[in-house]
Amino acid sequence: MADTIEKSPLAPACFPDLPEIAGAEFASISAGVKYQDRKDVTLMRLAPGTTMAGVFTRSSTRSAPVLDCQEKIALDSDVGAAIIVNSGNANAFTGKNGVDATKAVTETVAASLGLPATRIFSSSTGVIGEPLPHERITAKVDDLRDMLSTSAMHDAADGIRTTDTFAKGAGVEIQIDGKPVRISGIAKGSGMVAPDMATMLVYIFTDAKIARPLLQTILSELTDLTFNNITVDSDTSTSDTLLLAATGASGVSINTKTGPFRDALQEVMLDLAHQVVRDGEGATKFVEVCVTGAASDADARTHAMSIANSPLVKTAVAGEDPNWGRVVMAIGKSGAAADRDLLTIRFGDVLVAENGWVSPNYQEDDGANYMKSAELAINVDLGLADGCATVWTCDLTHGYITINADYRS
Repeated sequence: MADTIEKSPLAPACFPDLPEIAGAEFASISAGVKYQDRKDVTLMRLAPGTTMAGVFTRSSTRSAPVLDCQEKIALDSDVGAAIIVNSGNANAFTGKNGVDATKAVTETVAASLGLPATRIFSSSTGVIGEPLPHERITAKVDDLRDMLSTSAMHDAADGIRTTDTFAKGAGVEIQIDGKPVRISGIAKGSGMVAPDMATMLVYIFTDAKIARPLLQTILSELTDLTFNNITVDSDTSTSDTLLLAATGASGVSINTKTGPFRDALQEVMLDLAHQVVRDGEGATKFVEVCVTGAASDADARTHAMSIANSPLVKTAVAGEDPNWGRVVMAIGKSGAAADRDLLTIRFGDVLVAENGWVSPNYQEDDGANYMKSAELAINVDLGLADGCATVWTCDLTHGYITINADYRS
């Protein structure tokens, strides 16, 4: 079904020209896990010396691959590593079958690449509750190994898609102490996207040299500023996985959690997070929700997410209706501190409401014209203190229903 979906109108013009990461190789192939005649299994091989960090869904029904990755991620090793991903089947809520399938896939990859199984990380994404036909994956592992290339990241991004309408990638090259350091990443995500980390599948690679504990600290902190601040439909997946691999091939050591490396990584992560929102199932509008003046940053985020997740707000955006009443409703129901008579609401630069009432200078035509834009900002000031937060979402259209009503077909 995913093949018939038109490309999101919010999609970038093309897949970016990503910096190649020395020590990271990629390959994708069609294995017929669910989809026919499209890449659905991706292998990524990482050179000896690579350190790994990860963040995962907190779902209590998380998949067998997620549980397997969580057991392995903190294990340091000087040998290489690999990541194997399939789309079309989440291998979640599949009991012992899921555990056995994960073991079969990771052990096959380990044998093919000459690595210990503890260094093979797997992800599965797609339909929940159906046994994974893992033999279709294991049958392709040697072929994938023989196809591995440092220049095949675009293929890898294609191979991890489900209902995504475009492959997602972001990358940057910076100078540290006069030497180049590269960061490139790919992601998939379109529906079942809500903060509880990682809200999707994301794989990021850098040639920087960085110890695993520091790499994990940086990743965890940046996750809360990027992937944990987006939402498409308020539903958290069973399979969410974010893996960050540092090959060390540049020879540039990172020894502090602040500085240009962190800034560049945040840029890549935020770019990927925004692309996921832009590919939200059925999306036609990209929406930034900014809340200021809250009692705390945590309260600001609670209010922002209440607005961003509200079906009434999102459908109003889809209908290009500047319905500030729905924003007021979302603030009131959030549970965080608010005072009705101190609220200020703007759609972009258009002052809509202030002092608990519609602004006397507000013109409906101004609001309606603004809502026609493909990229929108909803700005709320609570007038209480200095807490602030920004999150990103999309509208809710008939397209979302169409995609999800027959997702398993």
